[in-house]
Amino acid sequence: MELQDCPAWREAFFDKCKDHRYYELIGTTLTDNFDYFFLILEDTARQVRAIQPLFFVRQNLTEGVAGPMRDMVDRIRRKFPRFLTMKTLMVGSTAGEGHLGACRPEDAEWVAEALHSCLRVFAREARASLVVLKDFPARYRAPLRNFSSNGYTRIASMPMTRLSLQHRDFDEYVASLGKATRKNLRRKFRKTAQSAPIHCEVLTDVTPVIDELYPLYLQVHERSKLRFERLTPEYFCRLGREMPERTRFFVWRQEGNAIAFSLCLVHDGTIYDEYLGLDYRVAFDLHLYFYTMRDIITWALAQGLHSYCSSPLNYDPKLHLGCELVPLDLYVMHTGKLLNPLFRRALRFLQPTKHDPVLQQFANAHEL
Repeated sequence: MELQDCPAWREAFFDKCKDHRYYELIGTTLTDNFDYFFLILEDTARQVRAIQPLFFVRQNLTEGVAGPMRDMVDRIRRKFPRFLTMKTLMVGSTAGEGHLGACRPEDAEWVAEALHSCLRVFAREARASLVVLKDFPARYRAPLRNFSSNGYTRIASMPMTRLSLQHRDFDEYVASLGKATRKNLRRKFRKTAQSAPIHCEVLTDVTPVIDELYPLYLQVHERSKLRFERLTPEYFCRLGREMPERTRFFVWRQEGNAIAFSLCLVHDGTIYDEYLGLDYRVAFDLHLYFYTMRDIITWALAQGLHSYCSSPLNYDPKLHLGCELVPLDLYVMHTGKLLNPLFRRALRFLQPTKHDPVLQQFANAHEL
């Protein structure tokens, strides 16, 4: 059955920021390292209750591991390049958080049980060593409780962050921060103001300027310690054309040159700051990370939005800017019944949040 021929496909993610259009988009633009599938789950009456996106990837299990263990892994990989790299069946999205594809919210538990009963079988038939439910928000812990109590281990993934926008303007927001942070921000903005003027424009479609913007994305991507997906120019261009009511590109120019951009999605009163591009020849001198965030929050406040969410990583400035963590979970199982108990113990050392000390300083770190 083709997804386009299944009426339930439009219902599966209708209330999510990244709806069925987003899954179709990534399934055709991010294909270099991923093989995509969609499980159509029917009940005994042959009624479609869910459509669940899946993909296969060869996953490096030590992504994000630092310190002595990282050195040990690197030494082993000089002789065995695929050490702790396994073919993995992942449930969710290659670019973003995961969700259950229930056609009705009240079917979430039914969908979770259906997935639990078939994922191991599907993975073993495909000769995948691992099954991972990738980056599922904490609100799924109740429907997914059978995973964490029956074969799977739930560990913390790198969380997103959220900032409440209950302020009249950006200055009022800054006034709510600690004294040292207020002073630091104002100093940065004064220094940036001494340079040539920077102009910001908000676009829906960046196709005409993608050749300017995409190299900025690559600069940020290549500097990241944790890299999973690598977006393509086609992804950025099609996103604005196929989801125009939700997509906003903020583009900053100085003397006519693009020096930064941010891809954001807007849905249900929240702006999601997804991907950032920076020109590192000027990014630090102009404090562009803070400058871009200021403009996005200012725009969001003017639109009457109530929340700002940002993607994982770069937690130190987010801590001082008053953000809270938005926990994301990984549910992991080795398909070998004898190996899975040993693998569950090893996950204590492999989970990525253990290697970021800043995370424990957030007020709600206990929720991870």
